[in-house]
Amino acid sequence: MDRDFVIGQTDPRLFGAFVEHLGRCVYGGIYEPGHKTADKQGFRKDVLDLVKELGPTIMRYPGGNFVSGYNWEDGVGPVDQRPARLDLAWFTTEPNTFGTNEFMDWCKVAGVEPMMAVNLGTRGGDAARNLVEYCNHPGGTYWSDLRRAHGWEKPHGVKFWCLGNEMDGPWQMEYKTAAAYGAVAREAAKMMRWVDPTIELAACGSSARNMPTFGHWEDTVIEHTFDHAEYISLHTYLNNYKQDTAAFLAAPDLMDRFIDEVVAIADSVAAKRRSTKRMMLSFDEWNVWYRTRRKRADRVKEGWPVAPPILEEVYTMEDALAFGGACISLLNHADRIKSACLAQLVNVIAPIMTETGGPAWRQTIFFPFAHVSRLGRGKVLRAQVESETYDSAYYDPRGTDEQTFPVSNVPYLKLAAVAGESGGLSLFLLNRDLSQEIDISLEARSFGRLAVGEALELRHDDLQATNTKDAAERVKPAPLQGVSVEGGQIRARLKPASWNVIHLSAN
Repeated sequence: MDRDFVIGQTDPRLFGAFVEHLGRCVYGGIYEPGHKTADKQGFRKDVLDLVKELGPTIMRYPGGNFVSGYNWEDGVGPVDQRPARLDLAWFTTEPNTFGTNEFMDWCKVAGVEPMMAVNLGTRGGDAARNLVEYCNHPGGTYWSDLRRAHGWEKPHGVKFWCLGNEMDGPWQMEYKTAAAYGAVAREAAKMMRWVDPTIELAACGSSARNMPTFGHWEDTVIEHTFDHAEYISLHTYLNNYKQDTAAFLAAPDLMDRFIDEVVAIADSVAAKRRSTKRMMLSFDEWNVWYRTRRKRADRVKEGWPVAPPILEEVYTMEDALAFGGACISLLNHADRIKSACLAQLVNVIAPIMTETGGPAWRQTIFFPFAHVSRLGRGKVLRAQVESETYDSAYYDPRGTDEQTFPVSNVPYLKLAAVAGESGGLSLFLLNRDLSQEIDISLEARSFGRLAVGEALELRHDDLQATNTKDAAERVKPAPLQGVSVEGGQIRARLKPASWNVIHLSAN
């Protein structure tokens, strides 16, 4: 790698996460009045402490599938006057005691930027532009003065807005064809930006790479929204349904392909228009998720309960490795991915777990995200990796025409390198070999004298090891021994099936 050969600068929004009104993400997660750590607004301080350690920079809200049936007006104003509603996304009752203004306050306390999604399922551009006015207009109009009457004198100043969610999915309320969604998104975007010309907008891409709509959907939607949106969204969830660890750890390489394909489609639309504009990517849902995905009993509770436990994936050491590979894929596309959101933040397929009324703890996937958010800010370098490879086949049951995706020439070493502003270098390394150590030798050119500032490894002899309430630190980072630097040559030995972080400071 050479300091002058750069993929792109990491945008701060690359390290985002996601809060949806789903299960215990909000109620019993970030918000639990009466909890022993809760502040006067009902925000759990133990969760806030872990969020600050995790380091997300932007937070998507309020969905997700939930947003496609959400009337945002239900979640503002006096709490005792807010209506409870049936949520058809997750078959629960939404009490609306936590809404837009509470979320904005939580973001301020957590130190993150808010990202808002608007309902383009059961509603459209009119409700969307009113929400922008409510959030962002200073005053003197109906919706801005209503916000002030509710107790928030100053505008929230939300800059990043998502135009709906997964609108090609039959599970979505009032899902649409690409042409129908593209027209609605275009008109909503136009009106939203008329209210506030400073906002940035992301149009919905297809719900997944293996959807039958993928490709055609992106092309049609970008054609409609090219002049009005800055971003097209992507969603990916990695799985290990087949219990094939090697294939699971290769899955992030398919994520790389997905990104490259969406970039190609976006650029083809620009080329047809003879435009120099480049549509950027918002990877606003990504994670490992599969164990709770097929269990309908876990997703849908009888009797329309409030905040039942849904999709509470318990993550293993193996999951953390695949997750770390996804982090590397995001970094290595920093030229086009300018925003990304780990889905989700607390309890629901999340890095942070809580017990309602009890403690909070870090899941295994917490650590790679925290490492990348803390040390991955800067210029991502174009590294040439020479490594032995393997072939695999990744299974994804959501596909219709093809369910197994071949992944060839998978390098055992997956790597991202980020040059920091202070002259240092951060390396994120995944050893996908399940049985052998990897001796690495990295030549870092055009750097000055480097010294090892920090070296960590995340691994466990049992790939199924998890962190739980009673064993919250079973899986955690440990020092990576034996890292050396001589001139521009960096040497280290990576243990089998391990996630590794090496931060080198300018000496």
